[in-house]
Amino acid sequence: QVQLVESGGGLVSPGGSLRLSCAASGSIVSIYAMGWYRQAPGKQRELVAALTSGGDTNYADSVKGRFTISRDNAKNAVYLQMNSLKPEDTAVYYCKADGIVFPYSAFVENDYWGQGTQVTVSS
Repeated sequence: QVQLVESGGGLVSPGGSLRLSCAASGSIVSIYAMGWYRQAPGKQRELVAALTSGGDTNYADSVKGRFTISRDNAKNAVYLQMNSLKPEDTAVYYCKADGIVFPYSAFVENDYWGQGTQVTVSS
């Protein structure tokens, strides 16, 4: 019913910037929370940043002051502006959506994921 499609990953030098985008397609009334997670090789997936429809944000300590999450609720889209990138930011970045309301449904659905986009920070 819902597809999350990410874009914007790539290779960047340390200190550089990237902007990730994620758009949710499908018949959706609203999405409560959208966020970004990442998974580096050999490590567990971790929260990077999340943003509710009301504007509440949550950032991992490691990205505070460098990354900024934003949303376009009308487009069911979420963005991640990543500045001052470090080699340790290298990972596959995943978009996630929770609290999705569908038309004519009394239920709220959670745990939708995108396919991931690779971010590599290297000189």
